[in-house]
Amino acid sequence: MSEAQSASTEQPEIVGVVPMAGHATRLKGLGGGSKELLAAAHPQAPQDRAPVCEHLLRALRLAGVREAYLVIRDGKWDIPAHLGDGSRLDLHLAYLMMAHPWGTPYSIDQAYAFLRGRHVALGFPDMCFADSDIFPPLLRHQQHSGADLVLGLFPADRPAKVDMVRTDENGRLREILIKPARTDLRQTWGVALWTPRFSDFMHAFLATQQPHASARELHVGDVISAGITAGLDLQAVTVSQHPFVDIGTLDDLARAGDLDRGR
Repeated sequence: MSEAQSASTEQPEIVGVVPMAGHATRLKGLGGGSKELLAAAHPQAPQDRAPVCEHLLRALRLAGVREAYLVIRDGKWDIPAHLGDGSRLDLHLAYLMMAHPWGTPYSIDQAYAFLRGRHVALGFPDMCFADSDIFPPLLRHQQHSGADLVLGLFPADRPAKVDMVRTDENGRLREILIKPARTDLRQTWGVALWTPRFSDFMHAFLATQQPHASARELHVGDVISAGITAGLDLQAVTVSQHPFVDIGTLDDLARAGDLDRGR
């Protein structure tokens, strides 16, 4: 095997990025503290009850990720107080402060200086998954296809609350519908893996936007849609046969456990 062939088969270094800067406005009335620390378990795995963000962090570690950047905002100091340096989860954690309160893509881009030149695994810290091995299929697919980004697909049981995904017969992304009132699509995405090219694209795209108070908050799905239009190689692969549970609302939190805090 040539040196070039050997290099191409090496697993790239993957760093995790986790946006945690939200205000949890849909959980008003629940009390103080960050929603990412609420104790929860997926209905398919009720025995696996833990602070919800730890479900994602354990999934990252299972995929071989050793380093993750958590983007928080002022006032969410209970998150680093709980997670510390990450050694309890066998991870190296670093905390970044959100600079622009204009939506999740800007929180992700806050880590851009640390993500450049590296593969990135993205997950959301308010989701519970029935399966823990949701990132390895993304890595395998990306290595095989060379795609700029690979989304991890789940069945969508509540399409009006998520991004619905349309792909072609080869798994290439064709359309992202953000929280559609009605759709014939059946899958949504919950995790992602991308290459340095997509990090660079996101950073450049966000620099062209001019958010203001009256505008709709920008979603990651908007950036992905812009990538489709720009001709990037964006693909998707199914990673679970079970819908994820997003605890962002009181009714979904009730599905994932009770309202106690996982301290």
